[in-house]
Amino acid sequence: MNRFWIAKIIIIFSSLSYLSVTFLRNYNSPENIEKRCMLKFEKDFKNSLETPGEEWVLILDLADNNYLKCMGIPQY
Repeated sequence: MNRFWIAKIIIIFSSLSYLSVTFLRNYNSPENIEKRCMLKFEKDFKNSLETPGEEWVLILDLADNNYLKCMGIPQY
């Protein structure tokens, strides 16, 4: 009975480790990072009709900077 519990613990630990590595590999893939950054960019990019032109330019610059920072692209 003791060997059964040891084998069960080893199997559970191995399964959790495999699932963690698989999740992190998928979560940090370039495609998924780009999708998450695009969603954040689109959220910042929303334009209301009452926004003046000068303020809209500032909003676009901020959204662009946030997108580049999210993607890990160095800014100048």
